[in-house]
Amino acid sequence: MSNYRKKALISQHKGVAKQRLGRLAAGSLLVLQSMLLGTFPAIAQKSETEALSYGELLEKIDSGEVTRVELDPEQPIAKVKLRGQKPDAPLQEVKIFDQNPELIKKIRSKNIELEVNSSANSRAAMWFLLNLLWIVPLVAIMLLFLRRSANAGSQAMNFGKSKARFQMEAKTGVTFSDVAGIDEAKEELEEVVTFLKQPERFTAIGAKIPKGVLLIGAPGTGKTLLAKAISGEAGVPFFSISGSEFVEMFVGVGASRVRDLFKKAKENAPCLIFIDEIDAVGRQRGTGIGGGNDEREQTLNQLLTEMDGFEANTGIIIIAATNRPDVLDIALLRPGRFDRQVTVDTPDLKGRQEILQVHARNKKVDPSVSIEELARRTPGFTGADLANLLNEAAILTARRRKDAITMLEIDNAVDRVVAGMEGTPLVDSKSKRLIAYHEIGHALIATMLKDHDPVQKVTLIPRGQAQGLTWFTPSEEQGLISRAQILARITATLGGRAAEEVVFGRGEITTGAGQDIQQLTNIARQMVTKFGMSDLGLVLLEEQSNDVFLGRDLGKRSESSEEIASQIDAQVREIIGKCYTQALEILQTNRALMDLLVEQLIEFETIEGVTFRQIVTQNTQPTEQKLSLAKK
Repeated sequence: MSNYRKKALISQHKGVAKQRLGRLAAGSLLVLQSMLLGTFPAIAQKSETEALSYGELLEKIDSGEVTRVELDPEQPIAKVKLRGQKPDAPLQEVKIFDQNPELIKKIRSKNIELEVNSSANSRAAMWFLLNLLWIVPLVAIMLLFLRRSANAGSQAMNFGKSKARFQMEAKTGVTFSDVAGIDEAKEELEEVVTFLKQPERFTAIGAKIPKGVLLIGAPGTGKTLLAKAISGEAGVPFFSISGSEFVEMFVGVGASRVRDLFKKAKENAPCLIFIDEIDAVGRQRGTGIGGGNDEREQTLNQLLTEMDGFEANTGIIIIAATNRPDVLDIALLRPGRFDRQVTVDTPDLKGRQEILQVHARNKKVDPSVSIEELARRTPGFTGADLANLLNEAAILTARRRKDAITMLEIDNAVDRVVAGMEGTPLVDSKSKRLIAYHEIGHALIATMLKDHDPVQKVTLIPRGQAQGLTWFTPSEEQGLISRAQILARITATLGGRAAEEVVFGRGEITTGAGQDIQQLTNIARQMVTKFGMSDLGLVLLEEQSNDVFLGRDLGKRSESSEEIASQIDAQVREIIGKCYTQALEILQTNRALMDLLVEQLIEFETIEGVTFRQIVTQNTQPTEQKLSLAKK
């Protein structure tokens, strides 16, 4: 074969390959176009050799084999249906010219069915839909940003509005019948409610309604509960807000909120405004390291002006609560602003009984439980503490699947609230015996001293951080404490360390008395420096103050010389030394009794106070009197 023949064959193969690639690309474009335009023509079943050409189409028209022709003005393609073709078979596609007058004339002359369908509308619709695919999400994103900006704008406009919760008639579910143990404070506030309900009783004789009532008391004493009771009883519009809600990081917002609050209050007068934790905004002005907070001071100035300024606020009573009255600005406490300052103190024995009865209403309590005994066991408990105590007892009762709360659950609840969760009992070892001697040392000395509170129980069951505990119950309410009582408490506190030294020797004493030493050192120092119970006389030698943040202690010199400071230390050591010597003497004298009590404690792990005192009484001489430290 000649080189010319070979080159011709190669060129022919290349042409065929290019033609096939072109047809494949055209077919792909046709399929893609059909998908985009929404037209999905069926793929022809005929092979490439069976496709009709334009000339063959004219011949078949002349021979009468064509029954129907579909033309599209937008595309140079004619779809032809042949005679004898299956109904479900796809139409034949024939490429035609852009202008086909001869073809149309021949079709009409043969009376062949002719249909003209333009694909322009479908393409326009598809183009519109394709554009919507990216236009709709874009519009949605724009609307989202617009909405957020609108919300931000509305928040910015409302930034200076008051955040106080408003109730036209507060339904707190709390009335004065739910408040117990603070009768004096309740009586003062009941009078405020009477002012609101029946003002004519007071205005008839010229009395004016008080402008403000400041509730002062430790946390948990019932200040907020009293405010809820007032709102439930008064039946007038009620605003409630916290002091911290006035102040923001932006200057002027707090003052704006104060103005807005009093504006709303004037529109709804007579009404009540309750400000909880007012010390957050009412601290003294111009104090603190580095100057005061300008925003807080502006807020306080606006509050002072609204309470008693040039414009009168008739019918608006402000009730505020705080547990730090010492930090409040003096202008806030003067008459005309907070006319009444009501102290809500911790309840006494009678008050605790009333509080326990209130919280026991909705609980199933066994008839054997003595509310009076429980009240005696909880001196210093606030109303919140007592409510938590009964709730813990109810939880323990449900956990133990009992029908009613018994004294056992209450005892366990008291221990849990005061000392913490119950731990795993210690195994019988030297450590357990040492802890037993330590606790018996506290209890035995307290029982031998007549000026000490009686022992309630001694236990080796760990609670919290303590491996053993000795509980005492005051026999009566004590507002004042005598020198003999303080010395008795110091001596009993040293009983644990003294028992360790008496039994195990000085080389075996442990760190268990660390917290005891810290407590008795503070008590002894107060005796010398604050209470005048030492040889240094009736002089205040140290003034304890925690008001550094108010600027009161800046540049303040010490009121005592170095010589007086050394004398204070000497007096403290002397008091503690005498009490420790007394504790050693008591335990050495009653060593056999201490050993007996320790064996009982190790065996039963808990000795109740009554049982403890019986053992002590049975094993001491009848003529022996209880020791007193009053003259020591």
